[in-house]
Amino acid sequence: MFWKKKPKVVALELGDSNFNEHVGGVGKPVLIDFWGHGCNPCNIMGPVIDELARDYEGRAIVAKVCTNYNPKLSQYFQIKSVPTLVIINDDKMVERFNGLVPKPNLEEFLDHYIDTWKDIDD
Repeated sequence: MFWKKKPKVVALELGDSNFNEHVGGVGKPVLIDFWGHGCNPCNIMGPVIDELARDYEGRAIVAKVCTNYNPKLSQYFQIKSVPTLVIINDDKMVERFNGLVPKPNLEEFLDHYIDTWKDIDD
């Protein structure tokens, strides 16, 4: 029963101090969820981001940044509202979404950029 549960995979928590080491030059697509405390849409997106982290483990990096505690990243990415989702590919921001985004749409974008990396490697 309970002992058969899979280990829970959650999105990587990024901050001002560890962003470059986890995102810079990783060679795979990165999805970042900028969220804030007390944000109801952020609370809805949180579990979706964690599911994507589990589903794309090893193929893409799925991470979260709390804007309340990471003002430098929020300023760098010009976060004006939360949730804001950013996709980074080849060290460049290639997609940006504000508000709630359905999981299938995020999967479609991640799959596209993963396929792009596979084509480059082949």
